[in-house]
Amino acid sequence: MSVLSFSSLPSAFLPYPPLAATQPRIPRVLAIAGSDPSGGAGIQADLKSIAANGGYGMAAITALTAQNTRGVRAVHVPPAEFLTAQLDAISEDIMIDAVKIGMLGDAAVIDAVRGWLEKVRPGVVVLDPVMVATSGDRLLAESAAAALQALLPLADLITPNLAELAILLQEPVAADWAAALEQGKRLAALAGTTVLVKGGHLKDGGADGGGCPDALVNTGGLLGHETVVVPGERVATRNSHGTGCSLSSAMATVYARVGDWEAALREVKPWLQGALREAGSLDVGSGNGPVHHFHHLQHLSQDHGSTARAHGPAPAEGEFAVALREGAAADLATIFGLDFIRGLADGTLPEHEFAYYLAQDAIYLNGYSRVLARAAALAPSEAEQLFWARSAQNCLEVESELHRTWLSTRPTDAHLGPVTKSYVDHLLAASVAGSYGVLVAAALPCFWLYAEVGATLHGEFLAAGAPPEHPYADWLRTYADEEFAAATRQAIAFTDAAARSASESERNAMVLAFRQSARYEVDFFDAPRLHS
Repeated sequence: MSVLSFSSLPSAFLPYPPLAATQPRIPRVLAIAGSDPSGGAGIQADLKSIAANGGYGMAAITALTAQNTRGVRAVHVPPAEFLTAQLDAISEDIMIDAVKIGMLGDAAVIDAVRGWLEKVRPGVVVLDPVMVATSGDRLLAESAAAALQALLPLADLITPNLAELAILLQEPVAADWAAALEQGKRLAALAGTTVLVKGGHLKDGGADGGGCPDALVNTGGLLGHETVVVPGERVATRNSHGTGCSLSSAMATVYARVGDWEAALREVKPWLQGALREAGSLDVGSGNGPVHHFHHLQHLSQDHGSTARAHGPAPAEGEFAVALREGAAADLATIFGLDFIRGLADGTLPEHEFAYYLAQDAIYLNGYSRVLARAAALAPSEAEQLFWARSAQNCLEVESELHRTWLSTRPTDAHLGPVTKSYVDHLLAASVAGSYGVLVAAALPCFWLYAEVGATLHGEFLAAGAPPEHPYADWLRTYADEEFAAATRQAIAFTDAAARSASESERNAMVLAFRQSARYEVDFFDAPRLHS
């Protein structure tokens, strides 16, 4: 985000005394769903999805299926009393942070789940109303539809596919994205909860004709009356078996960690897109194959680029940093191609877009300063404590300077934007996880990617003769700040050192946190265009 200008600071300064590092809190997520012996959907997909997103998965089986990648051959629903016994055994012993509900089979099973929910009252309930499989097979008896309707108000989030959305409303399937959103709003009003409308099955690719949007719609819950649309690319693959199961389980897991549906979706969606993109590498079955839940770990353990060096024995000095940088190359290339960056470089950027960027930057820096202060508290050495504490102080100083010199003279929308909120939520989630390494890895792209973008823009500005009439000349000159470049090098060194002393699993988590933040950097630079 904004350039940090370092100044002297008394060595005694710290935002609060160092705290002992705590173990990351792992969400305990219970999946209530049917079994898929091919491993691509149902409970099997749920457990993989929960684990891939940092949770501890538990399972209560509602139904047994005979299926493979080509379709469902048979369904057996055990007695509902046995499902109740499973649920009671878990809840009487284990604290449940979130529940994901999938295939329920028949009315007796639905009633058993409803009775358990009303008795236990879990904190988070995600309902994927499994009625129709991706293959088109019916997975819920038509006679059970009324019982399922009674379950809807007990969910915090409902995640139907378009066919299920239509069945729940007793309407035709939506023909386009606008119709799907309207159906989502009607279901949200009917159930009194939040609905995730998914654009994956749309033939028109959503409003832009080629993407794959998702939207959170609500009529008075935590999102107020908002409709939050999260765009995304459409991945060309036939291997989408279990996509709905995986998405809903991941949403339950990430929400239990971050406490915000929009932030959860913005974290889960890139992961699921990667799972679809890498699905072909699994080579499972001859039909509609499964997604690759652990694609992000495969990139660490196999030769999918230099990030493989971040896996296994402790890396040598500098190796982890090199792997991170090379892993962010695609994000940097995307940033340099954004209309916002090109317009900032050549002076054609509309002023209202620049003003929106500055306003969001100021909001972001306030939250980012808290994250850096937490890094200071967790840091293992005095040098690191001082560095992160000074960085936190300078965030607040830069925020104040932005308001004084730029924002006070430019009318702009100073409300918290969706990308800013999601990025800060992601960083705050990393800050409370208890891992110093994961926290500094999540914070690093704001130093590193921003520094590289700034250096490139400043170089282009000088190459053009530093024209004084350039509308953003003063801003582009700030990119030459050598103190920020030095601070970036220090942040990289501290992150690299944290990786060398971390466990293998913690290094994996560091890479994932860094990648997510790098993606948010792209979205942050692109947000002014979307806002306008």
